[in-house]
Amino acid sequence: QVQLVESGGETVQPGDSLRLSCKASGRMFITHAVGWFRQALGKGREFVFAISWSGAGAHSADSVKGRFSVSRDNDNNTAYLYMNNLKPEDTAIYYCAAFRQYPAEGLPTTEAEYTYWGQGTQVTVSS
Repeated sequence: QVQLVESGGETVQPGDSLRLSCKASGRMFITHAVGWFRQALGKGREFVFAISWSGAGAHSADSVKGRFSVSRDNDNNTAYLYMNNLKPEDTAIYYCAAFRQYPAEGLPTTEAEYTYWGQGTQVTVSS
């Protein structure tokens, strides 16, 4: 079992940066890949970024390439989403999710592939 708690969301201006954290409890975090998703008001949840259990592999959505990045600290059971040059269209509730990743398994971009979810953290980009 893995419990996830996101933090770091706030209201910022266009062009600002934010770092979101995803803190996991439970001993199995190191075996789980982490995905970041977001959901804007009135829209479905969309994939943002994913990072493998080791941190060696990552995959992002085209909409955030070059602006967002991810990392993880398995010693502290935490994953991070770094967001730079934020735009109003990045406004959404951001969720982290996790699933047990077996060797040679890829990083999915669909919600159904992820087993555990956090409660979300709100990011608002507005001038």
